[in-house]
Amino acid sequence: MQDLFDKDPGKTPDTAPRPLADRLRPRKLADVIGQAQLLGPEAPLGAMLEAGSLSSLVFWGPPGVGKTTIARLLADETDLHFVQISAIFSGVAELKKVFEQARHRRANGQGTLLFVDEIHRFNKAQQDSFLPHMEDGTLLLVGATTENPSFELNAALLSRAQVLVLERLSLADLERLAQRAEAELGRPLPLDGPAREALLEMADGDGRALLNLIEQVAAWRVEGKLDTAALTGRLMRRAAKYDKSGDEHYNLISALHKSVRGSDPDAALYWYARMLTGGEDPRYLARRITRMAVEDIGLADPQAQTVCLHAWEIYERLGSPEGELALAQAVTYLALAPKSNAGYVAYKAAMRAAKATGSAPPPRHILNAPTKLMKDQGYGEGYAYDHDAEDGFSGQNYFPEDMKRPVLYSPVERGFERELKKRLDYFARLRSRRDES
Repeated sequence: MQDLFDKDPGKTPDTAPRPLADRLRPRKLADVIGQAQLLGPEAPLGAMLEAGSLSSLVFWGPPGVGKTTIARLLADETDLHFVQISAIFSGVAELKKVFEQARHRRANGQGTLLFVDEIHRFNKAQQDSFLPHMEDGTLLLVGATTENPSFELNAALLSRAQVLVLERLSLADLERLAQRAEAELGRPLPLDGPAREALLEMADGDGRALLNLIEQVAAWRVEGKLDTAALTGRLMRRAAKYDKSGDEHYNLISALHKSVRGSDPDAALYWYARMLTGGEDPRYLARRITRMAVEDIGLADPQAQTVCLHAWEIYERLGSPEGELALAQAVTYLALAPKSNAGYVAYKAAMRAAKATGSAPPPRHILNAPTKLMKDQGYGEGYAYDHDAEDGFSGQNYFPEDMKRPVLYSPVERGFERELKKRLDYFARLRSRRDES
């Protein structure tokens, strides 16, 4: 199977037509776009190469992000003979042939890097067949999969290989790739700004898909620059209406937020799914979902914030798509949780009060007096230590002396805030009795 940056020098005559993706194949790891989390000097692969000790690997990531490319370049960097097979097309007979050839190379002093695309498609017995050859150094295995290795690969194989996660190419990565393609073509793409952004969005993080689209666009003979409508019409491919930085983005997050606030889990899950299928970053959704817990549920269910943070952490550990399920469960929990914006309202009221009262100082009786001068100024004088007071509550004033005491926090009679309201009312009664006495 061909990947975005595969190269096979010497097999294609210079006069033969070559697709753009073939012409842009990196010649060294430094030319690979994206995956800095793996290839940087302090990253796993960078550290391995620096130490001269490359281990067997499993690359887990979506299509078109350079799995085959990196494997081939790793072979170049380590002087290993590169062999590529696909689990879709390879059977027991081909595996035996590959292993036998690797043994002959090893006997002649040449190591083998075996790249297995779609390795998760091999059954347990086929996966086990790699083990002895990995252990005795006959070959170094680099597997590639779009599926979660934890579920698709044998524990024995995983124990002998390090799993490295490759990420979808970001829009910045895709733009760099587009610029590289334009340099190779010798001319800019005939697209205006929004159309260019739409083209990048169409690629959906897949570099190979982007280069294929660019090759189509570059072949058009047009005057001036095409807009988004013209681009999508010519490609016969609808650009996703969902725009992660435009109106649709804000419309859908608003729909999700209001569905959660309205205690409708079905609608909330629908809008959550709409945003995911539109290409939204799950981390953005995790942040917004956590905000919903703080803003619309608050202390009516303090556990809601914990649920969101745990779901966020699960996503960071599992990635997509499994981690997105944890976020979906958090959305469901929030939709069914008791609602209160009392904390949110209290915070905004406190901010307004703070701005309105300027620089009014705290009352002197609650100020510390570490120096004699400050004591002489009355700092700390008359302070009542609450633990010594009846009921552990002094009822003293803690607002600026010239400021009328406001009521900022008014809990609702729902969820845990019902209990907080009882406590608030209790202290209000004690304060009233203290004031009367």
